[in-house]
Amino acid sequence: MNHPQQMYHYHVWASHTIMQRIQELPPAVLHQEVGSSFPTLAHALSHLYAVDQMWYLVLTGTGMPEALQLCMPRNGETFATIEEYVNRYDELSDQFLDWFRQQSDLEQTIPLDNPFAGLRQTSLAEIIFHLVNHGTYHRGNISTMLRQLGHASVMNDYFRFWYEGEGSNEVADSDAVV
Repeated sequence: MNHPQQMYHYHVWASHTIMQRIQELPPAVLHQEVGSSFPTLAHALSHLYAVDQMWYLVLTGTGMPEALQLCMPRNGETFATIEEYVNRYDELSDQFLDWFRQQSDLEQTIPLDNPFAGLRQTSLAEIIFHLVNHGTYHRGNISTMLRQLGHASVMNDYFRFWYEGEGSNEVADSDAVV
């Protein structure tokens, strides 16, 4: 597995990890108001989903202005249950994994016409790294929101993925100090 793919796998793992934590909490927590980056956890998850979907469209040939127009209205659309988010993320990650299987050169560049920054030749790998970084940033927001709501979050750092996910290159020593 190449590095962009591994990072995408981390992104999926980390998103699932935080959604599993939310599943452990009372269902009302998903829509409970909090004074933070987003009004609710549901809004934060909707934003992550909309942006991931937008980048998928870009990677599969849709121009960025059109992909933004299609996906950004979904920022404000929330789902009733955390299970709906899990299902939507699973469907989208399956689409990404199919896309990865079709790629032979992730260093290939495409013209990215970003309405906020202009036109730039951008590699497919750069887009994947941006998607992962964006997800990490907002999972941090979600962790903060959980604490503000009186609940513990869950560790979803990349190093944990090494030991629990496909990122592990060696068998972890249970007595090892991190």
